[in-house]
This record gives sequence, C-alpha cells and structure tokens, in this order.
Amino acid sequence: MDAGASATDPIEAVAARMEAIGAPLAEHDGVRRFNELYLAVTRAVAAQSAGNAFADPAFISRLDVVFADLYFDALDDLAAGRRPSRAWAPLFEARAKRGIAPLQFAIAGMNAHINHDLVLALITTTREFGYGLDRGTPQHKDYASVDGLLQRVQDEIKQRFTTGVVRDIDRVGGTVDDILANWSIGRARDNAWTQAQILRAIGKNDFLRGQFLTALARNVGFAGRALLIPLG
Repeated sequence: MDAGASATDPIEAVAARMEAIGAPLAEHDGVRRFNELYLAVTRAVAAQSAGNAFADPAFISRLDVVFADLYFDALDDLAAGRRPSRAWAPLFEARAKRGIAPLQFAIAGMNAHINHDLVLALITTTREFGYGLDRGTPQHKDYASVDGLLQRVQDEIKQRFTTGVVRDIDRVGGTVDDILANWSIGRARDNAWTQAQILRAIGKNDFLRGQFLTALARNVGFAGRALLIPLG
C-alpha cells in the first residue's frame, strides 16, 4: 500500500488496494465477487464519512482500515502458501467452482469478514482509541448507522449480479433470495459487536482467548461452507 496515499486518505488507500486485487481476477472468481461488493461498501463508507454523517468519523475511518487489513492479511497468507483462517478457507477453496451463484460468493465473503474479522477489528480499534465496547455510545451508534448503508449497497450489488450475462449463471435466483433472507448484515454486525464484548471480557486469559478464537473461526467457516453449496 502506498505510504503517501495511506497518510492522506487511508480509506482511499484501502479502495485502491481492492481495485488492484480485483483487476487480475477472472470474471467468475469467487474472491472477485466478494471484492467487488467490499469495494462498493468501502467507497460508500468513505462518502458518508466525508459528509459528516458520523459523530466520531475518525473512529469509523480507522475501524474501516483495520478491518480491511484483516482481509488483505488473509489474501497475503493465501499467496504465501500459508494456511488461511478457517473462517476464510471455504471461500478460497470454492472460488473457482461452477454452480455457485455470484451472490453466494459475496455473502460467504461477508460471513467470513464480518462474523470473524470484524470482531478482531473492533478489539484493536477500540483499544487504540481507549474506548470501551458499551452499547449506546457515540461510537456504537455510528457503527450501527452503517448497517443501513451496507444493506443498500448489498441490494445494489444483488441487482448487478443478477442481470445480463450473470443472470444466465445465476439460474436459481429464488434459492439465492432464500439465502439472502436468512443472512442479515445487520444481525451479523450486531453479533460481531457482542462477540467483541465477550472477547474483551476474557481479558488476558490466553487459554480462554485461544479457545474462543478457535471456536469462532471454526463456526464461521462451517457457516461459510453451507453458504457455498452449489445450486446447479
């Protein structure tokens, strides 16, 4: 990541790296599908931050960067031949499979990133700022306000993924709609905050922390495999 771009506009630096990630990927690569959604989300959050929509825009901006870095770390691990987190393994393993709708890949990526990585990003960012994880704070309200924005972006991406040539691939759109109905960005993000509260409460007990993180990655990975069952 370019140091100058990161210093002046860290979210733009994040978006630039996502563009670089997506550019060489094949049209039907599952990681490309998620990356496309994530790039749209990042741009939308940047626009909302610039519009003074948040009580604490510095916190939201930093959370966005820390959060994205965990996605980049997962890709770096994969490229280096290191075993990826169990949370990310289903998407990486299924990325080239046929019979999986574009939206399934996008949701599987969100599942890994929100239900696993966002927990860690919340811990890191609130500690950097010296904040707690109580609900009802300005930071929590800002965090919750992003849900509506994310839902709008998901709806826009859904339309993009189910028109034109992509509609021919997504032959079973009704089933994909059922998957969407059972996977909620708002619920996932609310759960991530709760999981971060639990992890913070564990404190410095390394054994419990390790057990918690292992179980979290395993459960998120299990859900990811269910989301990526071929539909046709």
